Amino acid sequence: MNKMKTKLTPMFFIGPAVLLLMLFAFLPIIIAFSISFTDMNLAGLANWSNIEFIGLENFINLFGDKVFLQSIGNTFIYVIIGVPLAVGSSFIIAFFLNLIGSWLASTFRVIYYMPSITNIVAVAVVWGFLYNQEYGLFNFILNSLNLASVPWLEDPFIAKLSLILLAVWKSNGVSMLIFLAALQSIPRTYYEAADIDGANRWQKLIYITLPSMSFATFFVTVTTLIGWLQFFEEPFVMTEGGPLNGTNSIALFIYQEGFQYSEFGYGAAASFVLFVIVIAATLVQFKFRKSDQTM
Repeated sequence: MNKMKTKLTPMFFIGPAVLLLMLFAFLPIIIAFSISFTDMNLAGLANWSNIEFIGLENFINLFGDKVFLQSIGNTFIYVIIGVPLAVGSSFIIAFFLNLIGSWLASTFRVIYYMPSITNIVAVAVVWGFLYNQEYGLFNFILNSLNLASVPWLEDPFIAKLSLILLAVWKSNGVSMLIFLAALQSIPRTYYEAADIDGANRWQKLIYITLPSMSFATFFVTVTTLIGWLQFFEEPFVMTEGGPLNGTNSIALFIYQEGFQYSEFGYGAAASFVLFVIVIAATLVQFKFRKSDQTM
């Protein structure tokens, strides 16, 4: 009896958390998955008898939808350019903050972290003025140097780069703190031993710092990759997917279909395509991590 109580005791502590997870995470996923096989819209929401099971029709239509295919391409461009920039710039900031004095480092930590907790709408207003083609600060600087103005948000490809720049600037804070914590946890004895052996700064970076930060780098890369695959706020607030759907992402496409056009079944199907992409990308990351550890 006592053994049974001992086994059940942990359940009293984790039970509420598991119940909440089932209620607000797994159950909505199951419901959305079921909706993706129907033609559910506002009429079906008002009267369930109007909902019809259509099988894989939504998924088939998705991969014939030029807007959806374009949103996939845009998302991959965001990931390919944005993830290395976000991870690399965060590491560089953390690396240099780790070298300077404590008071100055604390000041710059706050400065770099502030964008991460700033409301995206306020950020969009400020960056909208910076990107303004006629009166923006960026084009003002270019014109002062006798260079032509850049259509920051008017050209589809340049608009993608503009959103990437904004997103990298806004996301640096959290990753920077993780890298900084990893840097400060490396034992100083490693560097002292390297100094005795005559290692220079570059050798210490390559053979001590980077290997010691492998788990932090892996964690930041995975979370950053997932975040960029779900890229939504910046194109939603800054461009609404334009111009010519040039900045539309998969997450924004899901929002448009599900909430603007009220095509719930179609939007749910798109969300599961994104779900599969995120899972596949994450598994690939874990596979690379496992292969590096076994080498």
